[in-house]
Amino acid sequence: MRKIISLLSAVVISVVSFTGISNAADSKKPIVIPTHNWSSQIVMAYVIGGIFESMGNNVSYAEGVDSQGVYESIRIGDVSISHEVWESAFGKSFTTALDKGGLLDWGDHEARTLEDMGYPNWVADKGLCPGLPDWTALKNPDCAKNFETPDSGGKGRMLEGPQTWHGDLIPQRVDALGLGSLWTVKFAGSADALWAELAAAKKEGRGTIIFNWTPNFTDGAGFTFIDFPPYTAGCRPEDGGDGKCGSPDGYLKKAVNADFPKTHPAAAAAFKKMSFSTSQIGAMAALVDVDKMTHQDAAKKWLADNKSVWQAFTK
Repeated sequence: MRKIISLLSAVVISVVSFTGISNAADSKKPIVIPTHNWSSQIVMAYVIGGIFESMGNNVSYAEGVDSQGVYESIRIGDVSISHEVWESAFGKSFTTALDKGGLLDWGDHEARTLEDMGYPNWVADKGLCPGLPDWTALKNPDCAKNFETPDSGGKGRMLEGPQTWHGDLIPQRVDALGLGSLWTVKFAGSADALWAELAAAKKEGRGTIIFNWTPNFTDGAGFTFIDFPPYTAGCRPEDGGDGKCGSPDGYLKKAVNADFPKTHPAAAAAFKKMSFSTSQIGAMAALVDVDKMTHQDAAKKWLADNKSVWQAFTK
């Protein structure tokens, strides 16, 4: 009889324990979401924060977090999640932190990414560099002349993003491909500076080659990436390669602190399901970069217009 009672007690305890785990409430401790320096990332931060808040969670935002160092910040618990891990720009920093422990790969978005140099389609329409998008068109001195600017020293100018994104990757590529005598690489201070350059070049009727990425608002505005030699593992100088390669067709991942699924199980489960498409991410960016909304207002509008999309993540 005692054995039966003990067995029944054990079953009850097991059921209670399992129920306690499955119905665990999220911690009242804020979920810390980082913001960086490009529009889709910031808008999506507020979109995801709004989704978490709709579930009863507290959210705080860490503004201006370094886009390379954020994975270490997540690993040690200063930041909770990252929602845009771009393979080409941040894959190495992400993998380094992942290998140390304390950081979890939380899956990919539907969208695939490309981060590279390119040009607005009107550059080709004006015939400013015949042969593009094939990179060998850049070897033509007559092409390079159409991209000169006052700060380019008589060479064609390519405008990279902030140097914190890729270091000297593009200057190394230009030299490796034998383009250094015709082209120079300058760095923009921000993503907004890239879009200002697009607008200025169009107004002035001059050629421009800038760093860009997809998904982005420019997907619908007419932009073409240059076809550089294909990316292969190890082709970049930092990996021991010669640098004669373009960027990969990459992932767009999510990452979380290893304790996040324990402290915020409901939010973690919803974040695991979150997967945005190229068009959805581009639309988030366009609300800011085209419609000139604030990041917060853009997120509110996107959430209001796309309830069927995001509410599915919370079920």
